[in-house]
Amino acid sequence: MSWRLKEQLKELLKGEAGYCIYRGGNRTRVVLAYPNSYFVGMSNLGLHIIYRLLNNRNDTACERCFLPERKQQEEYEKSKAQLMSVETQSVIAAFDILAFIMSFEMDYFNILKMLELGKISPLAADRGEQEPLVIAGGPCATFNPEPMSQFIDAFIIGEGEVIMPSFMEVYNQAKGEGKGRKELLADLAKVPGVYVPACYEVSYNEQDSFSARFFQKDDVPKRVNRQWLDNLDDFPGESAIYTENTEFKLHLIEIARGCGRHCRFCMAGYCFRRPRNRSLKAIEKMLINAKKDGRRVGLMGAAISDYPEIDKLCQEILGDGLNMSVASFRADSVTQELVNSLAKSGLKTLTMAPEAGSKHIRAVINKGIEDEHLINAMSMGIKAGIKNFRLYIMIGLPGETTDDIQAIIQMAENLKDIMEKNGAAGRLTLSINPFIPKPFTPFQWAPMASIKYIQTAIKQITSALKKRHNIEVIAESPRDAYVQALLARGNRNTGAYLFEAYQHGGSKGMKAVLKQHGFTMEDFVCQSIELDNNLPWDILDMGFSKDYLKKEYMEACQRMPKHTIQCFDGCRRCGVCD
Repeated sequence: MSWRLKEQLKELLKGEAGYCIYRGGNRTRVVLAYPNSYFVGMSNLGLHIIYRLLNNRNDTACERCFLPERKQQEEYEKSKAQLMSVETQSVIAAFDILAFIMSFEMDYFNILKMLELGKISPLAADRGEQEPLVIAGGPCATFNPEPMSQFIDAFIIGEGEVIMPSFMEVYNQAKGEGKGRKELLADLAKVPGVYVPACYEVSYNEQDSFSARFFQKDDVPKRVNRQWLDNLDDFPGESAIYTENTEFKLHLIEIARGCGRHCRFCMAGYCFRRPRNRSLKAIEKMLINAKKDGRRVGLMGAAISDYPEIDKLCQEILGDGLNMSVASFRADSVTQELVNSLAKSGLKTLTMAPEAGSKHIRAVINKGIEDEHLINAMSMGIKAGIKNFRLYIMIGLPGETTDDIQAIIQMAENLKDIMEKNGAAGRLTLSINPFIPKPFTPFQWAPMASIKYIQTAIKQITSALKKRHNIEVIAESPRDAYVQALLARGNRNTGAYLFEAYQHGGSKGMKAVLKQHGFTMEDFVCQSIELDNNLPWDILDMGFSKDYLKKEYMEACQRMPKHTIQCFDGCRRCGVCD
């Protein structure tokens, strides 16, 4: 049956343009693994950037693999076939390096599945000399690698464009000298931005799972410094491979990276500092490839409307006869030109992210969005002919009360009134997600709300708004959010629970596994953390001090939270730019 799996991969490849195949030679073979479906993975711009980066080297051959669909997984298991790459249908166990992209905590279970399907030892300590070196990068690897440290040999902490060239040089040199896995890892641990868990011992306070102390085993850095690209123009940030079999049938272009708005819950705002923009000239060069095939352009960035030349860029894209879409924009910086361009490109739903309904909670999280910004952005959308609107909302934020939940309902009612008054007869959708405390944010010390509170809040919002025609409420499962929170703030012991849960059916088994060890989910996710704790992720240095985060957290907890202004040139507040 393995021949059928190979044929399916060949068919996938036939529908692509832009892939690379290097057969034979002395190139180091790397397989870039996305722990989700091909459909989802090929929409990840980070995958395209690293794929191009590695294949542009004259000593590396990079291929891709993805989590097979459920029926394909069953076929792999029945036939005892090994997971294969897309480009050459080679088993992933035959590659030198297996490189995972860690974007979402719930994909950790998929990483374990891919290792199993690939017949690769799941535990790093058990891997033999002939097995691939297993590495991981991406947002979750940078924020807190500890829950996956039992399974990954080395983590890329920061941005791959800066780290991977040095990583490959050291890897190739060590291999050329005939060094074994242990010596190789010791060498890699000295590369700036590379974290090798095996080179560090860690001890925990039995009474406090969030207290950790690290000790170096070898001659390696005491802490691992996040690496980031100073000038985005130095590397292209666009699609490398085209396929119609993907979530976004677009030519993706990254116009900016990072965000300087200081939202206190947001990892991206802290771990991708400082905010950087590509020059318009560099973006225009990337538009050439979109124009060749007349592809729709997908602009990527934390807040597209914050790009200083967004109006001019929109005019150029539409002037070239192309359509466009955006990853996100802020209601307080959106322009009529941007909204008109999206509407002309066929956008049916305009999305805004107030996160909260009340002024007080927006001040707590430092969102900086007011009702007038939402009304103004909605008016722009209606003027451009857009009929549907979506709001991203978080519940269970620090300091939130039932009055703040009522404010969400009132905000939705008011915006729906404006839609109806102005002839926008479409749907208003509220996409609700529970707040999850994340590492390296001011709210990393904050507890998550109880499941009972979250469920009650969702019910309160849903019940109140179901009376209104064309208002839809979509809510993430609180239990899934709990698993995410456990993995986001977890330590190395969390990895053991993760492994047990995986062996007993995946994320749904996590609650039962913790119960067997005498814990509940609430013991981990609903617990506030002492400000003076040595945290499990303190082995990493993001470039700013913990004191800076403490200051932001304490300001959020004030009766009248103080607003932190966005990043600006010459700013030295957090220390990243130093």
